Amino acid sequence: MPIVQIEHPVPDFDAWKETFDSDPLGREKSGVRRYRIFRPIDDPNYVMVDLEFDDASEAEAFRAALRDLWGRVDVIGENPRARIVEAVESKEY
Repeated sequence: MPIVQIEHPVPDFDAWKETFDSDPLGREKSGVRRYRIFRPIDDPNYVMVDLEFDDASEAEAFRAALRDLWGRVDVIGENPRARIVEAVESKEY
């Protein structure tokens, strides 16, 4: 399962979350099956997001659209990063 893994600083988490919740790229329509948002405990102005897809081509198309979106919004800090990864192993205890 391909995952678009995103991370970047945010000047204002609440403003970023409002933009995220408005879903400007249409996550479900774009093939996102599940997402998870993370924040470091010691840095509330940094976010990491995992977006899971069934198909690598959908993940790549979404990553391209995301990079375009970053140029049009002001809730993203410097040097945003998005890469496509896949889980190799997972184990629960």
